[in-house]
Amino acid sequence: MLERRIAREVLKGGRATSEGAGYDVEDTNGGRWEVRSITKAGIYFCPSYMVGSGRSFNRAGFVGKLEKLKGYIVADVTEFPVIPFWIIEKEIILKWWKQKKLGKTTKVSKEKALNLIKEIKDKN
Repeated sequence: MLERRIAREVLKGGRATSEGAGYDVEDTNGGRWEVRSITKAGIYFCPSYMVGSGRSFNRAGFVGKLEKLKGYIVADVTEFPVIPFWIIEKEIILKWWKQKKLGKTTKVSKEKALNLIKEIKDKN
């Protein structure tokens, strides 16, 4: 439901044509975005196929996917029914990765994610 609302109401675009498309939503200019949720357990930025039992993180796969995106739309679903969200361009995610602000598998806690987002807001 979150992806549908973001695609329609925020980006004025649409959802990916399939679950395996490599992105979640598209903006009106064809830019591709991933939608990720901050939960009590945190958030990850690597592709979904790298998360879960028996799966492993692959740096090249993460960076390769990131290059194909415009960025991420991150929503704090722990605040439901009000769900704050932020649009974060891929350059910022890549900067966090290079500065080792993301965990080894790109997973960070809820607190760390919100602090990273706050840093962006404070600089603007």
